[in-house]
Amino acid sequence: MTARDVLFISLDSCRYDTFAAAHRAGLLPHCAAVGPLHRAMAPSYFTYGSHAAFWMGFTPGVVGSAEPWLNPKAGKLFRMAYAGHGGSDGKQSFQLQGANLIEGFRAQGYRAIGSGAVDWFDPASDTGAVLGAPFERFHFAGNTWSLRSQLAWIEAELEATPPDQPVFVFLNVGETHVPYWHEGASWERWPSPCVPFGGEGCSAALSAQRQRACLEWVDQQLAPLMARFRQGTTLICADHGDCWGEDGLWEHGISHPATLTVPLLLRVRGTAVAGTTSPKTSPSRFRSVLSRLKRWRRARV
Repeated sequence: MTARDVLFISLDSCRYDTFAAAHRAGLLPHCAAVGPLHRAMAPSYFTYGSHAAFWMGFTPGVVGSAEPWLNPKAGKLFRMAYAGHGGSDGKQSFQLQGANLIEGFRAQGYRAIGSGAVDWFDPASDTGAVLGAPFERFHFAGNTWSLRSQLAWIEAELEATPPDQPVFVFLNVGETHVPYWHEGASWERWPSPCVPFGGEGCSAALSAQRQRACLEWVDQQLAPLMARFRQGTTLICADHGDCWGEDGLWEHGISHPATLTVPLLLRVRGTAVAGTTSPKTSPSRFRSVLSRLKRWRRARV
């Protein structure tokens, strides 16, 4: 692969704290090789919403960062024509035209290959067809827990691509989605330790344990694909997280810090993106402003 090639991986429902804990323990070596881990905010709290935003270049953003790509407001990595504020890094971003970034890459001669695991990517449904339709070749796994078959399909598609044609590859990983299970896991797939509205069988501790185990397994499976794109651009993130009992909430599809806070790792044209924090918009200042806003709201009640 070359510096022109792009790999975009979404770890469906992966919480930031799950990823961070495994990352600190050194259990995600292949993801860690992409670049530093960033704590980011997803554009939505459910799969369709976030991916629809991704297709427009609104990837997860790091609060307090003035760094283009880490903060899409400062500069989008995938810059669609006429899609919001242009930012300050237009020369280095991927400048794209069309209805979405997939069409934009195809217009520039890229082969666009995609695979989705969760049902929002099902082409048999009108909604699912929207996310997969722009790709030249799209594979819906038909089973949320299908990473190995997805990777085999992507490998075959890459082998069928002319060696001089650049590629844009998208992969939606389902093993980190409820019920947090992977092929060969030591536990049964069902019942899930996390279900909407909670219940007697819900467990934050078990959810964290299983999602982390799935993430570690996923890291191993992704190793060959990520190695192929070492000289190119790789973006790894979650589309959203899950609530595990915070404020009495469970699962996703609800706006909450637990569903909006996600991991982000980025490598652009072979260089890891580290980023800096603007003193004017640092996380501590953001938390201070948020705290004052909450006090003001309570005083008005």
